[in-house]
Amino acid sequence: MAVRPEGPKGADPPAPTAYTEERDVTGEDTEVVLRGTKRGIKSRQAQMLVIGGTIGTGLFVGTGQALAISGPAFLFVAYVVICFLVHGIVTAMAEVGSYMPAQGMSVAYYGNRIVSPSLGFALGWMYWYIWGLSVAYEITAAAVVINYWPNTVPVAVWITIMLVVIVALNFFPVKIYGESEFWFASIKVFAIIGLLILSVVLFFGGGPDHTRLGFWYWQNPGATKEYLVDGAGGRFCAFLFTLIYSCFSFNFSPELIIIAAGEMKSPRKNIPKAALHFVWRLAIFYVLGALAIGVICRSDESALTDGGNGTASSPWVIAIENAGIHGLDSVINAVVITSAWSSGNSVLYMSSRALYSLAVAGNAPQVFVRCNKHGVPVYAVIASSLLSLFAYLNIGTVSGIVFNWFVSVINTAAFISWACCCLIYFRFRMACVAQGIARSNLPYSSIMQPWASWVALVAFCLFGLLNGFSVFFPGKFTASGFLTSYIGIPVFLLIYFGHRIWARGDPWIRSPESVDLKTGLSDALADEEDEVVTQEGRSTFKNIERQLLKRIYLIWGWE
Repeated sequence: MAVRPEGPKGADPPAPTAYTEERDVTGEDTEVVLRGTKRGIKSRQAQMLVIGGTIGTGLFVGTGQALAISGPAFLFVAYVVICFLVHGIVTAMAEVGSYMPAQGMSVAYYGNRIVSPSLGFALGWMYWYIWGLSVAYEITAAAVVINYWPNTVPVAVWITIMLVVIVALNFFPVKIYGESEFWFASIKVFAIIGLLILSVVLFFGGGPDHTRLGFWYWQNPGATKEYLVDGAGGRFCAFLFTLIYSCFSFNFSPELIIIAAGEMKSPRKNIPKAALHFVWRLAIFYVLGALAIGVICRSDESALTDGGNGTASSPWVIAIENAGIHGLDSVINAVVITSAWSSGNSVLYMSSRALYSLAVAGNAPQVFVRCNKHGVPVYAVIASSLLSLFAYLNIGTVSGIVFNWFVSVINTAAFISWACCCLIYFRFRMACVAQGIARSNLPYSSIMQPWASWVALVAFCLFGLLNGFSVFFPGKFTASGFLTSYIGIPVFLLIYFGHRIWARGDPWIRSPESVDLKTGLSDALADEEDEVVTQEGRSTFKNIERQLLKRIYLIWGWE
């Protein structure tokens, strides 16, 4: 049988690769072998996978709380700022990933390969448990939304149904998973476009009552609000809260591009495409979405914070009900359920691939490297699915508290991750300079770099420290609020320094000259050449047949 050779202790782990068959486990049809994942995700699927993982309950529901606390102007400005910061992370990681793609790659893999083994180890385990917990968050949100419609079915039943479907989809071959997520995400995208069009209609008075909204809600009750204290300090606190809280809607979308690229066809060509289309979709869905919410919904609606059931607290649903559009609220509720379902699907995929990547690098038990004949790391999927069982914590009377715990814990992990992404990018640039690789030789580079990454690094470090700033105000401190806002930082440091102690022979940080920028590069270039040969071999008739759709695909980013 063929097995991976083991290197000496402290040696660099091998790059992720497609392993040869080790042995049959259960027979020809259901074999689980050491063979590696497969590149079955197309460019259009990868792009929608990233958007699908981003458009979740944060955009549809979470914006309501931010609007109620800060007002429409601060909500809009906060989303503009966050889009710019996330753009810096996306383009930075796209530059790294497109130059040296590898099967099973992740941000943790590049942290190991470019910065230090301890950073890769800590990031990998953080991604695994945070994305597993994110499945529980999304499932819980969808289950709560279902209660908008009167029914006698226990919440536990809905949680179980959604959990079974999400886990089942992740056991299918990656091309089936990618196609299902493509259509899941498409529903959300078209729903957001529809809501933006509806906002324009209501803006000009095209609703049933023909009331022209304009920017009236920016005047009454006002464009900005105060939070925690009065005056200018209160307005600053309101904006700071919204800035930090709004990050939840964007969490881990840059990382998803890198993970999906591990199973993407022609990654050196398609990673830049996915990054480019993702950036302009951010501007459309989030910036325009935040502006639209501030136009069609009052910031003093009680349902935004305490008067809603399920997505009745969504600013979109509140605006639809106030406009007197009957039936559309139920449609939006159904879309929110789909979006939560889709996001849960994406984060379970990310969690399982993070564990797979850890095992490939030698930082997790080798059983998690085993894949079935379709390239699905089945044991990694099973282990990651266990974390989603935390969704059942929300069945009791403290479901709302647990729900907010998820938000705080996940936000802290996102800030740590994005700060590490910047560090990885800086070390990659230093390694390229030291090894004589010019930017012109990279498949992709952004004119915004490295300045965008420096700004993002400072911002996300500050956000991590200020994540729970409200608990330090008089009368606002709670042990649960403090712990969920900050416990992620010591946990990450504990994992990092624990690995440092265990692997004392490893360097604290790799020198630019010692960073491996060559392993896997020849394979990526060979795959690129094979793709070109395949495209040239297509019949002229098929190429002509596809020309009519190609322009539409390019506009939407599906090529």
